[in-house]
Amino acid sequence: MKTHHLDHDEIHQEWNNALPPRLEVDPDDTVVFETRDAANRFYSRASTHDDVLRRGPFRGHPLTGPVYVRGATPADTLVVEILDVQPAADFGWTAIRPGRGLLPETDFAKPFLQIWDLSDGRHARMDHRVAVPIAPFPGVMGVALDEPGAHSTMPPRKNGGNMDIKHLTAGTTLLLPVWMDGALFSVGDAHATQGDGEVCVTAVEMMGTVTLRFGLAPGRELKEPQFRTSGPIVSAADRGPCFVTTAHGPDLFASAQQAIRYMIDHLATERGLSREEAYILCSVAVDLKISEIVDAPNWIVSAFLPESIFT
Repeated sequence: MKTHHLDHDEIHQEWNNALPPRLEVDPDDTVVFETRDAANRFYSRASTHDDVLRRGPFRGHPLTGPVYVRGATPADTLVVEILDVQPAADFGWTAIRPGRGLLPETDFAKPFLQIWDLSDGRHARMDHRVAVPIAPFPGVMGVALDEPGAHSTMPPRKNGGNMDIKHLTAGTTLLLPVWMDGALFSVGDAHATQGDGEVCVTAVEMMGTVTLRFGLAPGRELKEPQFRTSGPIVSAADRGPCFVTTAHGPDLFASAQQAIRYMIDHLATERGLSREEAYILCSVAVDLKISEIVDAPNWIVSAFLPESIFT
């Protein structure tokens, strides 16, 4: 059992099984990964709303890897124990980009950037009004696909990838299907905190240090990722009262949109946030849940806002 370190001096921004591994490890080895943020170090504490469009089109998440796990074959499952995830800078960011996210450009036609203060190591602070407890996790963890050529990192896939599951924090074990010999694992897109849904497309994005231990489950074939948490899936921000909006209808996506619109209205009216700040907050702290899906023709989507985040 060895501990390895992999820096982010060299990154890749696609899934491609032709990429050579940067590191080879044995099962039970640990790797400490340095990861770049989703904007590839574009933003700083001094960045402004105008920088959202200056950044240009998204070219793929900057990923650290690939890592070749000796003995891994397509008949196996890669076991990834998440040992630790930490911010590697004292700030994070969340952006609204017109035309992206759960709500279209008719709702938010102008770019907006929120810089979060992470300096105390415990909270993402918007300003004196809002402090969201951090629960860091990698937004992207995945292995190489068994399909040749380059594939975008944007959508989640059977290899894992951009899953943005906020429960993949330290203590959780992720199970990934192996599609190529050696698995060829990569990681990136660390988040300081996020709501279930990540509705404006970005969480509190950050530079990160991610510590993972790799194992193999020989002969266990999965079709898609699975994971096991180390305890209840209640985060620090969820401990306490919540304000909840609901929306109904035959389309879960449309109901999710409406529940978030209701929450934005609530945050603007009751908490005095701008609509852009409210949308940002929905992306990093509000959890979307399917509350009911059996009574046709309408289903219920609920949006849960933990009120403990307001200072």
